[in-house]
Amino acid sequence: MTMPRQTILVDADDTLWENNIFFEQTIDGFISALEPLGYPRDYVRRILNETERRNIRQHGYGVRSFGRSLEDTYLKLAGNMARRDTLDQIAEMVRALERIPPKILDGVPETLAYLAGRHRLILFSKGEPAEQAGKVERSGLQSFFEAIEIVSEKTSAAYSRAVDQFRIVKAAGWMIGNSPRSDINPALDAGLNAVFIPHPDTWELEHSEVHSGIGKLVIVQSFRDLRQHF
Repeated sequence: MTMPRQTILVDADDTLWENNIFFEQTIDGFISALEPLGYPRDYVRRILNETERRNIRQHGYGVRSFGRSLEDTYLKLAGNMARRDTLDQIAEMVRALERIPPKILDGVPETLAYLAGRHRLILFSKGEPAEQAGKVERSGLQSFFEAIEIVSEKTSAAYSRAVDQFRIVKAAGWMIGNSPRSDINPALDAGLNAVFIPHPDTWELEHSEVHSGIGKLVIVQSFRDLRQHF
């Protein structure tokens, strides 16, 4: 029996394409560059995480905000030993990160084609608008989506606004993503259903326990598995 038409919101980073692995590679290089300061690697990472949390509140997400956090972390730890050549090295790391093209996850294009033929798809991403829009364009996946919505933060209020904006019937509305904190829990809280696709390299700041909400929760192991549910 054919499933009734659903409205499916789809996350982008680490759901449609790899994202955090490249940030992690940059962080690994950054921590290595700070080894002469003598701090343990886990301590540097903890300071970076604290700095990112603070900067996100003020500057939002994206590569540039991340670069600011790297620089702020270095300046805090180096103090009066800060060196211009290290700052230049950090800046080059950030520029290299910006140049990385989207690496589409396995099974995504053909699964989107399958879903788009049966349901209404909306890409629902968070981050710096121009940066995220550029990723979408370079991915070549935009034609599968009826709309592309980029928000500064994925809260339950943001999902409720999307429900109103796109006239989504909650019982027939879904959010698909890899982040419990941004994709799953707030969507469930807003009354939508959700499909959680765990990613082994989900950003540490996106980790959270998946909790029950108003809507239905489905867990699959890969994007390709969505064909079994829609």
